Amino acid sequence: MTYGMNVHHTIANNQLAEIPGTILFPFFLAINITEALRASLGWVEPGLGPLFTLRESYYPGDIRFDPFGLRPKDAKEYENMQNKELNNGRLAMIAAAGMCVQEQINGKGILENLGF
Repeated sequence: MTYGMNVHHTIANNQLAEIPGTILFPFFLAINITEALRASLGWVEPGLGPLFTLRESYYPGDIRFDPFGLRPKDAKEYENMQNKELNNGRLAMIAAAGMCVQEQINGKGILENLGF
């Protein structure tokens, strides 16, 4: 059932190779830029101090991006929120890995396994 679309199912491990380079290049460039900005917030520049040293004002994971004001003001609450986010992220990664393993074992895409 494809709701009028001509969709071919593919397993997740083959999908990256199907994306054109004109889309992949800007995507990876954006990732590279955001990671460079994050690193410049947290790490001391080489030559200005010992290598691999965090800035004194930097709290790991805090990139000062909170447009909706959801970050707790209390440090203990902030740490609790970070731990919850890390645990949810870990669970999501295990779920995604399970889907990839299932696709590799039976050679069918996840949607095909669900009957779509």
